[in-house]
Amino acid sequence: MLADAYDFLLKLLIVGNSGTGKSCLLHHFLENQFKQDAVNTIGMEFGTRVIRIADKSIKLQIWDTAGQERFRSLTKSYFRGAAGALIVYDICNRETFQSLRSWLADLRQLANPEMVMILVGNKTDKADEREVTYLEASHFAQEQEMMFMETSAFSGDGVEELFFKCAGTILSKIETGQIDPERSGSGVQFGDSSLRRMAQRTRSRKKERSCCF
Repeated sequence: MLADAYDFLLKLLIVGNSGTGKSCLLHHFLENQFKQDAVNTIGMEFGTRVIRIADKSIKLQIWDTAGQERFRSLTKSYFRGAAGALIVYDICNRETFQSLRSWLADLRQLANPEMVMILVGNKTDKADEREVTYLEASHFAQEQEMMFMETSAFSGDGVEELFFKCAGTILSKIETGQIDPERSGSGVQFGDSSLRRMAQRTRSRKKERSCCF
């Protein structure tokens, strides 16, 4: 198999207010280190990484969206056609938590109804400055029918697990038929590996049928 071959391409979004550490989460996942010179995202940032889940090779296409209100219309244009979203707030800033309902409303209005959404409480390395308790956020996530995790983009705690959890849940929905990669706007595409296997199965079925005659 070629090094850049993969079974599925998944489009993910990272959304939430400015200053919650969205870019730092993405950077830590891609580079395995904290982004020291982080500045507010202007418009959109983008990164990719290929991961392995069970016997599948998954390419994640991750869009880090700007949190400032002046970029909101641009940000919302990326909501369509995404398979997953990480909705991030800062556990030390209650205002970012209170803004979550607005982000969720936009996602549910514009995005794929089968989108996998995970609520992310970032900056656990500053737990002594916490303004939002784990229990409160967990209850909110249950109320909104989302998964929930806390992370630290500074230390890396929970970052790897977060992206793998999102990708694994999307993969499960593909396997159960809830997400169809062939449907436009699903946020999922077949990669070279899956297409090759599908072609091989098609050829095998044709051979089987020809042997019957």
